[in-house]
Amino acid sequence: MTVADKVRSPCVSVCALDENDVCIGCQRTGDEITAWSGLTNEERLEVLKKVAERERQVAL
Repeated sequence: MTVADKVRSPCVSVCALDENDVCIGCQRTGDEITAWSGLTNEERLEVLKKVAERERQVAL
């Protein structure tokens, strides 16, 4: 697998964790951010699903 084949990080370079340990920029938890580089594409896609749900919750 090449670098181009890997699911890219949702990082937007606005890095600050809120009181729930969720980044206000990318909506990943501290644990998800730390683990990202070692995750498989399938695991990364699962994290992105969680990110999308968190983004929906913030928009409400």
